[in-house]
Amino acid sequence: MAINTQKIPVTIITGFLGSGKTTLIHQIAKNANGRRLAIIVNEFGELGMDGEILKGNDCGCEEENILELSNGCLCCTVQEEFLPTMLQLMERKQDIDHIIIETSGLALPKPLLKAFNWPDLKPQITVDAVITVVDCVGQATGEICDRDKVQSQRLDDENLDHESSIEELFEDQLSCADLIIMTKSDLINEAEYNQVRDIIQNRVGSKIKLISAVKGDIPADVLLGIDAKAEDHVDSKHSHHEEHHHHHDHEEGHHHHDHDHDDDINSIVIEVKAQHTPQLLIKALKEMVDEHHIYRIKGIIHVPGKPMRMIVQGVADRFENYFDRKWNETEIKATRLVIIGEKLDEQKIQKNLEEKLMIGVEA
Repeated sequence: MAINTQKIPVTIITGFLGSGKTTLIHQIAKNANGRRLAIIVNEFGELGMDGEILKGNDCGCEEENILELSNGCLCCTVQEEFLPTMLQLMERKQDIDHIIIETSGLALPKPLLKAFNWPDLKPQITVDAVITVVDCVGQATGEICDRDKVQSQRLDDENLDHESSIEELFEDQLSCADLIIMTKSDLINEAEYNQVRDIIQNRVGSKIKLISAVKGDIPADVLLGIDAKAEDHVDSKHSHHEEHHHHHDHEEGHHHHDHDHDDDINSIVIEVKAQHTPQLLIKALKEMVDEHHIYRIKGIIHVPGKPMRMIVQGVADRFENYFDRKWNETEIKATRLVIIGEKLDEQKIQKNLEEKLMIGVEA
């Protein structure tokens, strides 16, 4: 039997919270044209919701080939989590044609990209492309986060290394891109889209292509097989994070520090106990977004009397919900939500949501 010496291509999908990475990956897997895919999903939070959504959507990928890393931020756990997972995949590389990695919305792509030059990986794998997903609506309206609010909070906090890590994180995600997918372009008008497109194009330069996508509907052949060999060009990618490391190393005699998003941004898991309908729950969640610093909500809704489970996903005041599959016999039918935001208090959020639902039922 011949030994497969060809490198396995890897596509890294990066982008901010709620930009549409999971939707894009689902479409790639669904229309893989015979490619045998392995998918690594890096979650920010205890409940692996993105992996659950992919597994539940009959995406055409074997369930054992959907792997979840739930330690928050892959760029901080490259050695501890990522390397063992990749080496595990390499043990059955003859069954895999392409690997897709979805980073969490808070991950820096460059440390991950550098890892592909490690001696254990470089002979076996090449980075086909880094694809950065940009939410057109979030860019057009500024609703990804209240940039002024974030900046003022950081200026008030002397413990933080720099002013606006959210903005710098987004720029680092753009700087590593070999291709940019502009999602949700159907939700803004043509003039707004052109303005956002021009801003992004100016940031990344004319050589990087921008493609508009609605619900991730792009042929897989456009996204896979780019052959950028991105690991060979990693040193040319600009990184705010590395600049801060260099500055601190110089100032403090090589004192190491991690990037600080885990100090501010956290993920909580809520199991909804109060009586609710999908409409009532989404109304309450929209109110929660207005009252708390929440970036992203995703979860599973149990609708009494329905054999199907419902998926809910929200960014700012934009929510979508749909049935994805029947509940398995072994599953506990419950409504569970992952809420990602800034300094969220789980007990406070839980109590607030339950109160809103009880008022809604009584009304």
